[in-house]
Amino acid sequence: SSLISADSVRLLNGSSLCSGRLQVKSNQKWSSVCEADFDLQDAEVVCREFSCGPPSVLQGALYGEVEAPVCSKEFQCEGHESALLDCRSSGSARNSCSPGKAVGLTCSEPVRLVRGASRCAGTLEFNHQGNWRPVSGFGWTLKKAAAFCQHLGCGSVVFVGQRVNSLLGDNVNINPDCVHSGPALKECATLGFSIYNLDLKCSDSVRLLNGSSLCSGRLQVKSNQKWSSVCEADFDLQDAEVVCRELGCGPPSVLQGALYGEVEAPVWSKEFQCEGHESALLDCRSSGSARKSCSPGKAVGLTCSESHVRLMGGASRCAGTLEVKHLEEWRLVHGSDWTLKEAAVVCEHLGCGSAVYVGEREEFPYRFVWEIKPDCVHFQSGQIECAKSTVLSSILDLTCSDPPDPTGFIIRAVILPLILLLENVVLYFYCKASRGRKLGRRENIELVDRNLGVGAAEGGLAEEEGVQGAEENL
Repeated sequence: SSLISADSVRLLNGSSLCSGRLQVKSNQKWSSVCEADFDLQDAEVVCREFSCGPPSVLQGALYGEVEAPVCSKEFQCEGHESALLDCRSSGSARNSCSPGKAVGLTCSEPVRLVRGASRCAGTLEFNHQGNWRPVSGFGWTLKKAAAFCQHLGCGSVVFVGQRVNSLLGDNVNINPDCVHSGPALKECATLGFSIYNLDLKCSDSVRLLNGSSLCSGRLQVKSNQKWSSVCEADFDLQDAEVVCRELGCGPPSVLQGALYGEVEAPVWSKEFQCEGHESALLDCRSSGSARKSCSPGKAVGLTCSESHVRLMGGASRCAGTLEVKHLEEWRLVHGSDWTLKEAAVVCEHLGCGSAVYVGEREEFPYRFVWEIKPDCVHFQSGQIECAKSTVLSSILDLTCSDPPDPTGFIIRAVILPLILLLENVVLYFYCKASRGRKLGRRENIELVDRNLGVGAAEGGLAEEEGVQGAEENL
């Protein structure tokens, strides 16, 4: 791609509208610029001329080899000029430029953070046609806003939210999906209006690269405008606690070398000596020893735990209004189109049983909440990184079945079998006793019958003898 500004300067073959091989137009001819004739102050002027951010890369042969003719003068900008050809230049002539020495320039995107505690925090503004305008705050997740932190030369993204627009005027609408897909921000920006501006916080000097989430990756520290990997021998668990807190993540869960790629030069040269309570890694003391190399596989790979989740206001810890904690702040959740399938992930994360109910309810007044879509509910890879900060009154209610009661399990597994055994023993003796009583009754009946039979026989004989005696008397 190429960009022509003021009909006198352009960037060729770059990856965006703010990068490429520098060419200058003079006497109707375009000339590449030799690296020896161009410095950082000159680059600042060119980037400003293109309405881009400050220069981030200045290196020869990044965007193709030099083509004749070559600009024959050395630029001597002071850095405040509005165009490169407004700068003074030397009268020396250069007829050629060594291969690989044509200026390749990458300007950062035209964004900045204002009214924040540092240059990496505040309200995001975009330079649209020479005017700085706030960026609309809707639709942004941590994962998508991370691109701005990179453009600003800051570390990892820490927080994204909204701030009420106190100034009347147009905003710049930037499509989050456009930014995340890779083209220059200029190609994603349009003028619009919004009552909320984008509030963003990036870490100043710490970042995690190549991780599976925003809370994991290979640790790098920024010093003197250069990012350095950290050697495992110079870093311990207390240092890791400070980094995780600085990035708005939970406590460290894994600290191991070579988890997220090999070390790349340069390497951080001092040993950190954090006590664990510091708010930023560079606030920690460090040793004066210098390290010039780090063995392969020994660059610090760090995984911090993800955001915290809880259910509040219900009959138990497994029921209530869903809340998510980030940067020590608990915030309610808005989730439309959730089903029991998504709710089941939350229940499992909380150590509860199955999802029984999920639904929305209105709760006034309006407040800042996390908007979490159903396809974003996966705590293993950093659920909060795809949550959007928004202002709504609708919040998510969720009910899980309570987890299995261990006391009940013990009762079912141990006591119930004992009760059954006891019942069997009692039943056995009861049956045995009942059988004995039945046999006794039967014997008594038989004895009575025998006695009755004998009595009847004796009575019959006596009666017969009495009749015979009467007959004899007659």
